[in-house]
Parts: sequence; C-alpha cells; structure tokens
Amino acid sequence: MIYIDFGNTGAKVSRLGLGAMRLPIRIDEHKQATGIEESAAIVRHALDKGINYIDTALYYVEHKSEIAVGMGIKGVPRESFYLSTKNPTHSACGSCFRLRLELSLAKLQTPYIDFYHFWGLTWERYQTYLADDGPLAAARKAKDEGIIKHISFSSHDTPDNVIKLIDTGGFESMLVQYNLLDRSHASSLAHAHSKGMGTVVMGPVAGGRLGTKSEMILRATGASSTAEAALRFVWANPNVNIALSGMSTIEQIDENAATASRAEPLSNEEIQRIDALAEENKAMLDLPCTGCGYCRECPENVAISMIFQYYQLHEVFGITEAAKKSYAYLGTGWAKNMKPASCCKECGQCEPKCPQKISIREKLKTAHEILGG
Repeated sequence: MIYIDFGNTGAKVSRLGLGAMRLPIRIDEHKQATGIEESAAIVRHALDKGINYIDTALYYVEHKSEIAVGMGIKGVPRESFYLSTKNPTHSACGSCFRLRLELSLAKLQTPYIDFYHFWGLTWERYQTYLADDGPLAAARKAKDEGIIKHISFSSHDTPDNVIKLIDTGGFESMLVQYNLLDRSHASSLAHAHSKGMGTVVMGPVAGGRLGTKSEMILRATGASSTAEAALRFVWANPNVNIALSGMSTIEQIDENAATASRAEPLSNEEIQRIDALAEENKAMLDLPCTGCGYCRECPENVAISMIFQYYQLHEVFGITEAAKKSYAYLGTGWAKNMKPASCCKECGQCEPKCPQKISIREKLKTAHEILGG
C-alpha cells in the first residue's frame, strides 16, 4: 500500500480509503438487521490490507454502518488508522449536533474521531446554520476536548460554492465527487490542495458504473479492468490524496488494494487517449448533450439529461449493464420523481430550449429501446 501526506493535517494516509456506505447490511422480513458481522470482517480485512482510512456516516446502511465499523476496528491499535464519519447539517442546533456526535462515538466504540465531516454541506447551509454559532461552535468545542481531531466537510454543491467553503478557512479536509466520467470538481480539489487541506474523492468508480467492463477504456489504458483504470485516473490527479471506494466484499478489497499497492497512475497520454476515443464515439453518436439542464422543466418529469447520460455510458464507453441498471431505477426510490423516457408525451416543450438543437423526442425513443429492453 502507498501512503501519502494528507494535506497539512499531519496524517499519513493510504491512497485507497474504505467507504462504508456499501457494506452488505440488510433488513430482513422480520425487520432485523443482517450482515453486520460480515461487514465487520470486511472492515478488518481492509485494515489488514493496509487501508488506514475508514469513512462512514451516522445513517449509512440502515443506520448500522458505524456499528459494523466499530466491531471491525475493535482490538486494532487506535493510532494505526484514521476514522472519518459525518453529522448532517440541517439545523442551527449545536446541542443536537453534539448528541449525534456522541451517538457516533458510542456506535464506533472509539474515544475520538479523526476527521469529522459536516455532511452534505452547501454554501447556503453554511451561511444559514454554521456561520456564527450552533454546530460549528459545537464542533470546535469537541475539537478542543480532543474527541474530534480535524473538522471537515463533504459536499455535493457546485465547485464555485465548494471553493467558498474552502475559503472560510474553517476546515482541514474535504470530500467531493470526482471520477473519469465526472471531473467537475477538479477546480475545487486544486484549490483545497493549494490551501493545504486533505482531499478525498467519493465515487472514484462512478458509483459502480466503472466497475463494468469497457473495451474502449481498456484499449486506451492497457488496464486489467475498468475499475483499475478508474482508480488510476483519480490517482493521476496530484490534488487528490485519497480515492474512497465503497467496497462490499473481500474480493473487492483485495482487487482495489492490489491496484493501490502496485499500479502507476494513468499517464497524460492514456487520459488523452480516453478523451479522444470518447469524443470520437460521441461524434458518431450524434447526441451532443452537455447536461446543461435547460430541458429539466418537463411537465411529465422525464429525466432527459440523465437518460442521455446513461445512453452515452452505453454508446460511448460500452458500459451497458450499468447504464441499463441505472435507467431501470428511474421512477422508483429516491428517483421516483425522475421518470424514464417511456413517460414522454411528445409535447415538444423541451426541444426549443436545447442549446445543442437535439431532437430530444426522437433520441428519447432510441434511448428507451436500448436501455429499457
């Protein structure tokens, strides 16, 4: 395993971190949690493989992730690894923040948390809830007491707003999304790195989409798997300290730890070949969707730009299985208000709004035939 300095925090971290959001914990028909012991064994195996950064959160996997992590780290010298967890920021209640912190400490069976994140922080929430008192003051007090070592944040906000959070000077590390398919936070990662912050990226394998074989990516990189290429892409960015991978099996731990231990980051030439092949395939696809979102106000709530993103995964990168799986989820669960192409009534309101002049109705039909079949 390769270890690097985590910004100016003084920590020496493995460049691969374990994200405990995908541990194999389920609620059975009797409303009992299963898989906690199996998950704890996965956490321990990650530590045995040299992964020394474990990331979880209060409500991950049926609210049981922290419990499994606590079981997995039991008996391991506490100074040999780093724990990261998160506290949601949805009110200005400092005492509520403290209660959730103490609950995490109890679940994790640990006297302190190394990197404690304001979870899903946005610039708006920072201004509304954190600026003067409340949770931020509670976090600083906990740090003075030694039960938090470093105050951090995770965010899905825009890169410009994340840069504003960085410039407050109140945080020592951050967690944002960045991968081969989504590079939007390259600028905020560079800014954080320049300020001496530790930088962690979530979704390096794009939520599992880059775990599916892509002949195009393999041809461009010579990697043994698309997942390997995805991790090596992230590590090619000098502004990234840790690639946080949500691993749910021993086999995934072994594969990714091996990649982190021996594989060189992708070269500039390899990245340029990926981009050139992608642009070539996009040109042949004749679907120049940029994801601008001008088509978002669909009266039927059809997730137009998202559907086109899934279609591009299939056509451009050959990641068909993952594209179909993502498409099938539209209209259900968290995506219940994001409808598939079959819900299009062909009203045509979207097409005049499209800067790329895409024949949206026609392309939606094509996408549904491929992804919904």
